[in-house]
Amino acid sequence: MMSNLTGTERTSGMLISGMGVVIGLTMAIVGRTDVMGAQGWIVLAFSAVVFFMVANALYHPEPTEDRTTSYYDDPTKVGIVLALVWAVVAMGIGVWVAAQLAWPGLRFDAAWSSFGRIRPVHTSGVIFGFGGNALIATSYHIMQRTSRARMPDQVTPWFVLLGFNLFCIIAASGYLMGVTQSKEYAEPEWYADIWLVVVWVAYFVLYIRTLARRNEPHIYVANWYYLAFILVVAVLHIVNNLAIPASLAGAKSYSAFSGVQDAMTQWWYGHNAVAFFLTSGFLGMLYYFLPKRAERPIYSYRLSILSFWGITFFYIWAGSHHLHYTALPHWVQTLGMTFSVMLLIPSWASAGNALMTLNGAWHKVRDDATLRFMMVAAVFYGLSTFEGSFMAIRPVNALSHYTDWTIGHVHAGAMGWVALITFGSIYALTPVLWHRERMYSAKAVEWHFWLALAGTVIYVFAMWNSGITQGLMWRTYTQSGTLRFSFTDTLIAMHPYYVARALGGLLFVTGACIGFWNVIMTIRHVSKQNRELDHPTSPKATEPVLPVAE
Repeated sequence: MMSNLTGTERTSGMLISGMGVVIGLTMAIVGRTDVMGAQGWIVLAFSAVVFFMVANALYHPEPTEDRTTSYYDDPTKVGIVLALVWAVVAMGIGVWVAAQLAWPGLRFDAAWSSFGRIRPVHTSGVIFGFGGNALIATSYHIMQRTSRARMPDQVTPWFVLLGFNLFCIIAASGYLMGVTQSKEYAEPEWYADIWLVVVWVAYFVLYIRTLARRNEPHIYVANWYYLAFILVVAVLHIVNNLAIPASLAGAKSYSAFSGVQDAMTQWWYGHNAVAFFLTSGFLGMLYYFLPKRAERPIYSYRLSILSFWGITFFYIWAGSHHLHYTALPHWVQTLGMTFSVMLLIPSWASAGNALMTLNGAWHKVRDDATLRFMMVAAVFYGLSTFEGSFMAIRPVNALSHYTDWTIGHVHAGAMGWVALITFGSIYALTPVLWHRERMYSAKAVEWHFWLALAGTVIYVFAMWNSGITQGLMWRTYTQSGTLRFSFTDTLIAMHPYYVARALGGLLFVTGACIGFWNVIMTIRHVSKQNRELDHPTSPKATEPVLPVAE
C-alpha cells in the first residue's frame, strides 16, 4: 500500500514517523524513572515500525494512477482490519473482566490483571479501538462516495488512522501499568491527550477539505452526523482533560477542576462521549449503509435532518443525570433529567426512520444477515434510548443508580446498537472494497448474527435482573430502620447473574472471532483479476448520492 504513495508522500511519511521516533526517545530518556519512560519506548517502537514500512517502499516506482478518476481506499481497508483486531482483543478482555466478577480468583494475584486495570482496557479498547477505527474507516469511504470526490491527499488519512491507533495503544498499555486519570472513558494521561488533539484536528481538517472538493452540490446527511461526531468530541476531549502535569518528566497530572465541578465536567464529557462518539457517528453509518443494502430510499430525509438537530441540541445538556442525589445543584440535575426525556423524540425519529426505510424490503431482511444486523441495531437503538430517558427520571434513578441495571443499559447500546451496526457495515463494505460479490461465507455471517444477538440478550437480561435485585436489596429495611441485607448478601444474590453475564459476553466475542475470520478469508480469496483492479470507481461518475423519499 505504501507503493501507492508518491515519492514526496513517502518522504513526508518518513519525516512524520521519524519525528515520532524522536518524541518517543525523548519520553523514554526524560521519564526513565517514571512509567512515562516505558510508554516512550512504546511510542518509539510504533513510530520505528511505520518508518521502516514507508522506507521499504521509498525507491519503488512512482504510481501511475490517475487520482482524478478514483477514490483512495487503502486506509479504509486497513482501518476495517484494525477495528476487528481491537474487537476480538478488547471483547475477549471484557469476558475476562466479567469472569473475574463471578470467579475473583481469575485475577491470578497480579497487579496488572486486577479488575481496576483491565476493565478500562476493555472499555477503551471496544469504544476507541473497535468503534473509533470503524468510524474513521467508514467515514473515509462515505465522505468520498457521497461527495464524489477523492480525499485531498494520501498522507493525512494515514496520519489520522495510525496516529489514533498509537493513542489507543498508549492508553491500553498505560492502564496495565497503572497510568490513569480515573475519569470514565478519559483515563489516558496528559501527553496521550495532547497527542489525540493533534490527530483529531487533522481528522477534522481532512473531512472539511474533502467536502470542499465535492462534485455533488448536496452534503448527504451521513456527513452531518460524522462532522458532529468529530467536532463535538474534540471540544469535549479538550475541556474535560484540562490538567496540569505534576512534572514534564512524569505521567501524573492534576485536573483543572475540583470537587463537584470536576464531576460535572466529567459527566458532561462522559455522556456526550456516548452521544457523539457512540451515537452520532454510528448514525452516519446507519443512514448510509442501511439504505444502500436494502436498495430503498430513506423513508424521510427531512426527518433525518430534524433528528440530527434534535440529537445535537438535546444530548449536550443531558450529562448531569449521572449525578442525581449528589452535591450537584438540584436545578442542574433537573435540567439533565428534562433534556434526557426530551431526547427520546429525535432518537426515536432516527430509529423509526431506519425501520420505515425497510418497508418493501422485509424479505431482504429475512434472507440477508448483513441487513438483519442493521435492522436489529436500529431496534436496539430505539430500545436503549427509551431506557436511557426512563432511567434519567430521578425516582427511577433512585433505584437504578450504582447498580448493574446501568451496566445492562450501557451494553444494550454498546452491543445491540454500536457493535451490530458496525458489523453490518463491515460486512456490507468488505466485498465492495476488495471487489467481491459477497462475503467468503454467508453461513458464517448468519452464525455471527445469531451468536451476537443471543449474547446481547443474555448479557442485558442478566444485568437488568441483577441491577433491579441490587437496588431493591439495598433499600430494604427492617422494622427497626436498619438495612435488612448486608453487602455480602447482595454479592451472593448477584453470582448467578454474573455467570450469565460472562456467558453472554463469551457468545458475543465468539461471533466477533467468526466475523474477523470471515473478513480475512474474503480478503485472501480475492481473485487475481480483482487484485489487478485498482480503485475502479470514479468520484465523478458512479455511485450517486442515495435517493430519498422526499
